[in-house]
Amino acid sequence: MKILKNNKYSIALLLSVMFLVGCDDYLDVNTDTDNPTVAALPMMLTNTQVAVGNVNDFRFYTGDIIMVYTHQMCAREEQDQYGTKVDNIILKNEWDNVYLTLADIETIIKQGTETEDLVYVGIAQMEKAYLMAFAVDMWGDVPFTDATKLSQGIISPKFDNQQEVYAAILDLIDTAKANMASDKGLLPGSNDLFYGGNMDKWIRFANTFKLKLYNQIRTTALFNATDFNALIAENNFFQSNADDFEFKGTKNTSPSEERNKFFVESYGGTQFSTYMSPWFYEILKGMNPNIHTGNVDPRIPYYFYNQLTPGQFPPDQGDPGTGNPKADYWDKSTGFFSIRFGSTGPWRDSSAENSYTYPGIFPCGGRYDDGNGGVAGITSGTGIAPHRMLTYDEFLYIQAELMLATTISGDAGAKLEEAMLASFAKVDKVVVETLTSQNVPALTGSTAVTTFIANVMTEYNAASPAKKLEILMTQKWVATFGDSMDQYTDYRRTGYPVPANPNGPSPEYQLNNADAWPLVDSQTVLNNPFQVSLFWPQSELNANSSAPAQKNPATYTIFWDN
Repeated sequence: MKILKNNKYSIALLLSVMFLVGCDDYLDVNTDTDNPTVAALPMMLTNTQVAVGNVNDFRFYTGDIIMVYTHQMCAREEQDQYGTKVDNIILKNEWDNVYLTLADIETIIKQGTETEDLVYVGIAQMEKAYLMAFAVDMWGDVPFTDATKLSQGIISPKFDNQQEVYAAILDLIDTAKANMASDKGLLPGSNDLFYGGNMDKWIRFANTFKLKLYNQIRTTALFNATDFNALIAENNFFQSNADDFEFKGTKNTSPSEERNKFFVESYGGTQFSTYMSPWFYEILKGMNPNIHTGNVDPRIPYYFYNQLTPGQFPPDQGDPGTGNPKADYWDKSTGFFSIRFGSTGPWRDSSAENSYTYPGIFPCGGRYDDGNGGVAGITSGTGIAPHRMLTYDEFLYIQAELMLATTISGDAGAKLEEAMLASFAKVDKVVVETLTSQNVPALTGSTAVTTFIANVMTEYNAASPAKKLEILMTQKWVATFGDSMDQYTDYRRTGYPVPANPNGPSPEYQLNNADAWPLVDSQTVLNNPFQVSLFWPQSELNANSSAPAQKNPATYTIFWDN
C-alpha cells in the first residue's frame, strides 16, 4: 500500500506539473511554434550556399555578361560590343544576390557567435570573404561596413574604399580559418553543399583563395610580404581536383531547378541566346596566327556540340541555289556555327536554332560532340555539371604565374605543364560525373593530349617573358571555360589573353569565313570601349543617399588593374 500511495502522489504531482506547463503554453498565445522567428543554422547555411553558388552564374546573373567580355561567348544583347548599361537587369540581380545573401551570412555569424557554434561562423565568414572579393572585383568601391545594419537604422550604407575592403577580407579569411579549425559547436554535414562538413577542405580552400587574392594584388601597396610568406610556408592548399570549390549541379528539376544554369539557358530556352565565340573556337582549332598556331586542342568536342556535321549545309536559313549559308560565322570543315562578337553583318540576327553550336559536355553537362550532329534540346544532356568557382588546376596556373613573376620560387614552365595536365583531368572528372549515356573517351593519357601539351611547351620555352605570360594566361582561360569572373579579372590585370578586335586591321577571328565565301560587311566598328569595371546598378544609386555618382566603366579601374 505504501508503494501505491507514493505512486498516487507522484501521479498527482506529475498531472499538476503538466497542467501548469500546459497552461503556460496555452497562455503564450503570441508565440507561433510552427513558424519560429530564429532560423536554424543548418538551414541558413544551405540557403546561403545556394546563393553563393549563383554568383557570376548564368540565367539572370553576370556570367551572361562576363562570358561575352572574355570572348568565350557571343550575344545579341547589350553586352555585345561591351554595351552593358546602367539599368541592366542582370547587374541588378547580381547586386541583390550579393547583399541579400550577405544579410543571411551576417545572421549566421551573429547567432553562431552567441551560441558558440564557431565552425558555422567560420564557414559563413569564408562565404562573406568570397562574396565581397567578387563585389570589389566587379564594381570597385562597395558597401561593406554598413552593408547589413538596417536594424541599427542605417538605410543608406556608405560605399567603402575598395582597397580597405580587400584588406578586411584578407583578415577575415584568417579569422574564418581559426573558427573552422576550432571544432566548436554544431558541425555541418550534408547541409554543407560545398564540402559536406569537411573542415580540412574548407581550410585548404581558404588558403588557396587567399593565394588567389594575393596574386591579384601583388603589384599593389596592399601586398603584405610577411603575411604572404607565412601563407606559402603553411603550404596547405588544394591537393587535387577533389578539393575544388564548386557548386554541384544535379538532374533535379522539382521542386526547384538544380541543373547547371549554363545548360538550362543553352539547351532549354525557348529562344536561343547562347552563342559560342568564333575567337575562342579558332584559338582551340590552332587557327589564330598569334598563339598556338597549328596546335589543335583535344578539348574541342568536350567544349562544343555542333548540330551540323562536317560539310553539312545549314538548313535553317542557307540558300542552296547560291551556296550562301547566310551565316555570320560557319566552319564548314567541322560544322561549328555561330555569330561573331560585335558583328553588324546581314546574318547576325537570323534565326538558326537548328544550326547553332551549343556548349558541350564539360562546361554545362551538355552533349559530347561525336561528329554525328543532330538537333539539340533539353534532353540532349543531363545538365549535371558543376559551376566551377576555384579549382585545383586554376590553383596550379596561379602558382605558375607567381613563379614566372619570381614572387615565389619554382619552375614556371614545369608548373604550367602540371596545370595543363590537371585541366585535362578535370574535363574527364566532370564527364564521369554528368552520368552521360554517351560513350565519351578519356582525355588523360591520350596521344592527342600528350602531343598538344608538348607543342605548347615548345612554344612556351622559345618565348619571351611577355609571351610566356600570354601563353600561361591563355591556357588558364581555356581551362576555366564557364568560370568567367576570374578570366575577366585576369585580363584586366595582365592584358591576356588577347581578345577579339573587330576594329583591328586584320580580321583574324573570322579566318575561315574569308576562305569559305565573300562576306558582306566583314569589318565592324565598335562604339563602346572595354568596360574595366561594371556599372553600379542605377536603382541602388537612386535609392541610396550615401552612394557615389555613377561611374564611367571604361575608366573606373579596380585598384589591382595594370
